[in-house]
Amino acid sequence: MRIAHKGNIRRKRFMDSKDLLMQWIRAFQRIDLLAVMECYAETAVNFQVAAGEPSVGKQQIALDTAEFFRGFPDAWSQVENLVGEGDWAAWEWVGGGTFLGEFYGSAPTGRTFEIRGCGFFRFSAGKIILQRGYWDKHSWFSQIGLPIT
Repeated sequence: MRIAHKGNIRRKRFMDSKDLLMQWIRAFQRIDLLAVMECYAETAVNFQVAAGEPSVGKQQIALDTAEFFRGFPDAWSQVENLVGEGDWAAWEWVGGGTFLGEFYGSAPTGRTFEIRGCGFFRFSAGKIILQRGYWDKHSWFSQIGLPIT
């Protein structure tokens, strides 16, 4: 939140959906689990469509995010496009990393990946309440040497 000064009057400028999404992106790019989780509401839902089942609640989202960071400690992403209006924001991204740590029971292969995707976020009271991500699981798993299930 920024405070704008006009004379002696202080007006608060609340972050819009694009600002909130950029806050999450920056935390994710730093691989900062605590900062990422600060962006979510307690009852948030994160549905990465290729994964098949949504992560429900902040605690489950934290476990899944930590698992990704453990498996891909050098993960990176770049913003290709970012839009937002009202309580929704979306980004198109390109990202990648190296499979260096255990990931959901699979041993690391040391192989790298690069994929494209997009994510849609809905915010309420400055927190993510819904996240939906679309990316190509076949391409990702093929690149890192995991079977497609």
